[in-house]
Order: sequence, then C-alpha cells, then structure tokens
Amino acid sequence: MESLDEVIDAMIADRVIHRHRRIWLLVIALIVAAALVILATGGWKEKKGRVVPTMDAPATVTAGRFEYGFTKAEIIRKPKGEYSEAETVLRVYFTAKNIDDEEHKSESVSNDLLVFVPGGGADLIDSNGGDCQGLNWDLVYGLPPVECSTKFEVAPDFTADMVEIGVLGEQYKGDNGSLGLQEKPYWQSETPVAVVRLKPTVVVDDGKDG
Repeated sequence: MESLDEVIDAMIADRVIHRHRRIWLLVIALIVAAALVILATGGWKEKKGRVVPTMDAPATVTAGRFEYGFTKAEIIRKPKGEYSEAETVLRVYFTAKNIDDEEHKSESVSNDLLVFVPGGGADLIDSNGGDCQGLNWDLVYGLPPVECSTKFEVAPDFTADMVEIGVLGEQYKGDNGSLGLQEKPYWQSETPVAVVRLKPTVVVDDGKDG
C-alpha cells in the first residue's frame, strides 16, 4: 500500500506532466498558426521567407491548368485631365495556354491567379484577370498559346525599376468525403507556384493616337 508521501509525490508529478503537456500543445499550435500565415501569404512577401522559385522574364511558368510565358511589363500613366484625376496602372504581358489534361475544359485566367507582389510587407494586389482577345476570355484546351495581358491598380505616383508577379496554380483534387464534401477531384485551392520579375517601361497615355 502506498504511503501518503508517495501519493502526494505522484499527484505532483501528474500535475507537472499535464502542465508541460499543455505548454507543448500551445507551442505546437503556435507553430501551426505561423505555418498557415506563411502559406496564406504565399511565402513571398519577403524574399528571405519565399518558398517558391523566383525567375526573370522572359520566363515560362506551368501552374495548374495553364502555361504562361511572361514577356514584359509597362507602367502606364494617364495624366490629370480637366475632368479626371491622374491614374497609373501596371500592365503585364504574357502568353497563356490551356493545358488542362484532366477535364479538357475551356477556362479563363481568373484575377486571383496572378498577383502583384509590392514587397516591404505590403498586401498582394490581385490582377483584373486575363485579357486574351477580350477580358476573361476562355482559353480552349489544346490550342496554341494566346497573347494576353493583365493589369494591376497602383498609386498614381507608383514607380519601380523591377516588379514581381506572383503566379498561383490550382490543384486537381477532391475533398474529404468523411466530412460530407465532394470526393470527386476538381480544380481548386490556388497555391503559389513562382514569382516572375520584370523590368517595366514607362508609357504615357495622353489619349492621343500615334
């Protein structure tokens, strides 16, 4: 039969073990939360934390159901007019090809697949979608690449010697059937694939032809 001292020692040891267990669970939860933050930002807000490759244009990137060929970028300035404020947009040019070997469906390049990475901890900026023979033009599976562009809204005084464009790709997978979700695979869950660096030229749009 255990003595009173032994019982007290056992109780103290059990409390210490549970206290340390709670601490370790808290540490693990913090690590998981930090990992989710890095994943959510794509790991590309700061170069030191970037988890995807960085390449210089011209560059070819395969991401999800599309293959891109990035070529150039322009900072397009529209001067202040009599009835309008000055505006500036960042426009990026690329070719896009539908390589959806899973479903063979026509699809457009959505605005959340290409993002501008300003750097310095600033928030990412979504594009306005792929403008390929028209904004949000559906690319047909199996056809040759199409000339496209996309634009990003930036401050009127925006300037940069180099811009970085984040490329995301969807994954073809199903959901957890045990949770009542769709098990059949489909394109979902945009994930960072690469960052492309381009040296922009400055273009002034004064509204005059030629």
